[in-house]
Amino acid sequence: MAGDIQEMSVSDLAGNTEEVILDRVGSAAVIRLNRPKALNSINLPMVQAIRAALDDHADDPSISAVVLAGEGGRAFCAGGDIRVLFDMGKADDPETTRFWREEFPLNYAISHYPKPFVALMDGITMGGGVGLSAHGRHRVVTERTRLAMPETGIGYFPDVGATWLLPKAPGEVGTWMGLTGLEINGADAIYAGLADACVSSGRLPDMIEALGALNAEAGDKGVEAVIADFAISPGQGTLEQNRALIDRCFGFDTVEEVLDALSGEDDDFARHARETILKRSPTSLKLALRLIRAGRESSGLVECLEREFAAGLEILRNHDFYEGVRAAIIDKDRNPKWSPATLADVQSESIDRYLGGRHGTLFPDHRL
Repeated sequence: MAGDIQEMSVSDLAGNTEEVILDRVGSAAVIRLNRPKALNSINLPMVQAIRAALDDHADDPSISAVVLAGEGGRAFCAGGDIRVLFDMGKADDPETTRFWREEFPLNYAISHYPKPFVALMDGITMGGGVGLSAHGRHRVVTERTRLAMPETGIGYFPDVGATWLLPKAPGEVGTWMGLTGLEINGADAIYAGLADACVSSGRLPDMIEALGALNAEAGDKGVEAVIADFAISPGQGTLEQNRALIDRCFGFDTVEEVLDALSGEDDDFARHARETILKRSPTSLKLALRLIRAGRESSGLVECLEREFAAGLEILRNHDFYEGVRAAIIDKDRNPKWSPATLADVQSESIDRYLGGRHGTLFPDHRL
């Protein structure tokens, strides 16, 4: 049964733009990311609009569930708008870190949202898009899902709480994801613990209508039942097929040991992983591995977000992020010149600087 659809743009809610559209389908509130030409990459006004909508919906007794989706058919969300961070960082704008200061608390709010939260990870779901979805309670992928944490390829590191999520993946799957930054499909996302169910993309509108037909008091069990009715088998993904190799090669605490282990495997999957890692920023690789290992010992998501924020502040003071963004999206030559250029040239003391920031900046009242 089709529900009433009431559209409200960001400008109606937060005085910003129509880059986020708020719908109402029966008892389901639907938040739609609406930058399809930019693959729904999120910026600060979008973060603010999503947070305002979540806060508003949390207190609405007529809402059974909140659904987050992307417009355009190509992407759920390709991540944060790194060009803005690049420009502001280059200009030494004091507001450069404001995006992270509001994005990371949004990730935490999603992880603790009081109503059923459903993320439709249809299409490209990368970086900040993972932060908007994988922390939620009901995470749906499709046959079009292309998920990745590709940050080491732009001189950055997996953030948005990924250093809390990736260590929870089976074995060393999260380490593989964080170092290589390679894409995975829906089956892999479910196997890695970043998603829960697979639904055909063509049936997502019907599923939203079914969610909207729920009684407002249906709760998580009601939402789970609806998703289960639409779910299909995702099949076996590449990560599950290569789990033994991944565990053999990615269980070390240095990137050099990981590469040595990969070089000893006579396997195309291993060769591709090794070739990919060798193209990434050496500093980012060492930092990402340190952060993922620290995530294993962390008390919770807040501790990881605080650590990531501190590392991000240091990233903005150094070369590789600006060079990585230049090569990827400005000049688009795909030929970054990293500095230091090799893993051997990256000293442990230099990585310590990224991890030495003061905690308690984002969540000063939260006990780590």
